[in-house]
Amino acid sequence: MAGVITTGSHPLLLWPGIHATWGQVYDAHPREYTDLYEVRNSKQNAERDVQITGFGLAPVKPQGGQLAYASEIQGWVTLYAHVAYGLGYIVTKEELEDNLYKEVSHRRVKANAFSINQTIEHACAFIYNNAFVPTFFTLPDGLPLISTAHVNATGGTFSNRLTTPVDLSEASLEDLTIQIMNATQDRGLRISIMPESLHVSTDEYYNAHRILKSVLQNDTANNAINVLKATNALPKGIKLNHFFTDPDAWFIRTNIPNGMTMFWRNKPEFKQDNDFDTMNLKAATYMRFSVGCTDARGIFGSPGS
Repeated sequence: MAGVITTGSHPLLLWPGIHATWGQVYDAHPREYTDLYEVRNSKQNAERDVQITGFGLAPVKPQGGQLAYASEIQGWVTLYAHVAYGLGYIVTKEELEDNLYKEVSHRRVKANAFSINQTIEHACAFIYNNAFVPTFFTLPDGLPLISTAHVNATGGTFSNRLTTPVDLSEASLEDLTIQIMNATQDRGLRISIMPESLHVSTDEYYNAHRILKSVLQNDTANNAINVLKATNALPKGIKLNHFFTDPDAWFIRTNIPNGMTMFWRNKPEFKQDNDFDTMNLKAATYMRFSVGCTDARGIFGSPGS
C-alpha cells in the first residue's frame, strides 16, 4: 500500500548498533502567521465581509432651503472560503514491534506537527508572496493585493503602494508612511489610519533594523535624527517572515480593523487509530482555514526595485 511505513522502509532499524537517527524533526521557527493577519474563528462553511459605503462632505444648506440627504450602497463583498488540509501516516504492526529504536516512532508525531505548521505558514505567506500580480490572488475589484489603482465602490481609485517600485530604505519608508496617513475612505474623506508594523524577508531583516533603530539618519553623514525612530512610526516594530519568497518585497500593516484576516474553521487536530483488518496504525492531522484581505487599506507595500 502506497505510503505505508513497513520494516522495509528503514531495514537498518531492525538491527542494533545504530548510534543515532536524524532528519525526522528539526527546530521550527516561532509562529509567524499571526503577525500577518488578524486571526478569528468561524463556525460556518464560509465567511463574507460586506462593504457599506459612508457619506461624503456636507454641502452648504441655503437659507430656507432643504437639507441634502445622502444614500449608502453595498460595495465590495469579500468571500473567505475555508480550505481543508490533512496529512497522516500509516505504520504496520510489524514495524512497530520490530523497530529497535522507539524514538523514531515517537518522533513521527512531531514530524507530522512540523509539516502541518509549515503548511499553515506557507498558506498564510502565499498572499504576500503574490501581492503585486493578479495571477493567483485578487481582491473583489479584480486587482492584486497591492495596487496603485484599487477601485472605490462609489467611483475613483486609491493606492496602497508607492507609484514607483522601490527598495526598502529610510526615504521609501517615510514616503509610504506619509501615503498611509493621507489615506481616505471610499468617498474621499480622510480617515485615521496609521502604520503599525513592517514586514520583511530574511534578506531585508538587518537592513530594516539599521533603518528603524539608528538614532541618526541611516547611511548618511547628516547630523539629523532618525524621524522614524523618534516618532515611533511603526509601534509594533519589525516582523520577520521566513516564508516570504521575494527577497526585496516589504509590507506595512496598518490599524485598519478589517484588513488582512484569517479564519480558523477547524484548528489542527491530531488523531490516531488502528485498522482492524490490517492491524496497521493510522495517524493524521486535519485542519481547515481561510486567509484573505477585506479592506486593502489594511496593507501597503512595495515589491522592491
